[in-house]
Amino acid sequence: MRLRRENILMDVALGAGLYLLDSLRDRFSSNVTDIRDRARDHYGDLRDRARDTYDTVSDRVGRASDVLRGEDHSAMGSVGALLLGIGVGVGVGILLAPASGEETRSNLADKVRDGFNRTRETSSTGTYGD
Repeated sequence: MRLRRENILMDVALGAGLYLLDSLRDRFSSNVTDIRDRARDHYGDLRDRARDTYDTVSDRVGRASDVLRGEDHSAMGSVGALLLGIGVGVGVGILLAPASGEETRSNLADKVRDGFNRTRETSSTGTYGD
């Protein structure tokens, strides 16, 4: 008898639960549709962001690979920027030098001659001079 009562009580509980769920089914179906649409939108956004990130990383890796293989031609731009920087630095240094213009030109000429002499010594002997 006890088993029968438990089965009847279980049937009543399940029936009440199904009745409540059936009344909420329409509300849940619209909510599920909204959630599904929002999930699809977010998935699309994430997919686009992932594709953009992949493209960016792919470009960077390709450029790094070109540099490592010596196929990157942006070195000419770097050399040009370096030479321009040296020229501007020399010009500013000459303008702001504490020595007179004649002394500065004389010092520059001496340093250039020393550089040429060292280059000649190195190329003729094959070793770097003292």
